[in-house]
Amino acid sequence: MDENQTERVKEFALAGFSENSSIEAGLFLLFLFFYVSTWVGNVLIMVTVASDNYLNSSPMYFLLGNLSFLDLCYSTVTTPKLLADFLDNKKLIPYNQCIVQLFFLHFVGAAEMFLLTVMAYDRYVAICRPLHYTTVMSRGLCCVLVAASWMGGFVHSTVQTILTIRLPFCGPNQVDNFFCDVPPVIKLACADTFVIELLMVSNSGLISTSSFVVLICSYTTILVKIRSKEGRRKALSTCASHLMVVTLFFGPCIFIYARPFSTFSVDKMVSVLYNVITPMLNPLIYTLRNKEVKSAMRKLWDRSRLWKK
Repeated sequence: MDENQTERVKEFALAGFSENSSIEAGLFLLFLFFYVSTWVGNVLIMVTVASDNYLNSSPMYFLLGNLSFLDLCYSTVTTPKLLADFLDNKKLIPYNQCIVQLFFLHFVGAAEMFLLTVMAYDRYVAICRPLHYTTVMSRGLCCVLVAASWMGGFVHSTVQTILTIRLPFCGPNQVDNFFCDVPPVIKLACADTFVIELLMVSNSGLISTSSFVVLICSYTTILVKIRSKEGRRKALSTCASHLMVVTLFFGPCIFIYARPFSTFSVDKMVSVLYNVITPMLNPLIYTLRNKEVKSAMRKLWDRSRLWKK
């Protein structure tokens, strides 16, 4: 075999959104706004939950604070590199950094999927077993469930990463996305990847699809168990924000991972949705529909003004 064919790829070139530098500069400002908004919104939620005694003692808001932390981590895996690449025509990423990015993308992403499932269980207990809610959803159980979500994400990502790094990469090195992910990266392997693709699709696709089905079944059960129209209306109002988050996060993930690794022209835009937009929207979805969070934020604002005086 030719030496050039056996030499391992040392860096990958990420795909950009445009070859026009003016457009890329405009996109840099737009995505910088998205990233700053993501940080401001999610940090505000975490600080609000931590500083308010009622929110801090509530299992629902404890889980919400953890979701905000995961959203921060998730957007930080890809967005800083994306912002840097808007100002760099080459858009190169070393092989090792690519694998690290891939690992943390699936680590945090899977942990968020599991946490959203835990939050659905929390809403089920709160609505269907309100008298036992504080007993069942104790702080100890919440911590265990959050830790289990992180551990599940770690195991999932470790499997994905090991399967990827075992593949030989000897060229080409053009990743058809703005970050390193399993589907576009393994397409570049100079080996038969059919079995690996099936394993990875069954892994990522199964997690996203099964978690989404469990979530939908959970909310359906809640609505079925509540007899009165008024009760259903309140339950739907309570769960509406969670349903919006679930749809925004799981829809694109299922589209990307629960199918064979064929390329569609919309894949890059779908990736933007769940990597950049959804972590920014989550704080807005929860705060705009939640009177308790908005009230706690106003109290926090009033206290901060008093401290300044």
